[in-house]
Amino acid sequence: MTEPTTPEPITPQPAPSEPAASRRSMEERFPRALWVRLIVYIAVGHLLAAFIYLLFELGAKSQ
Repeated sequence: MTEPTTPEPITPQPAPSEPAASRRSMEERFPRALWVRLIVYIAVGHLLAAFIYLLFELGAKSQ
């Protein structure tokens, strides 16, 4: 009887037409969409924090 063998995982190989420098630069820098999302999240977070701060200031004045 033959022994069952476990298949080795398939690792994607880079396309031979892509230059190594291009692949390296993509690994080193973030995509544009990620930067846009990061800036939007930071802006929305600051607006939410400002709104909560405003609520606390208005609540303190009413006492």
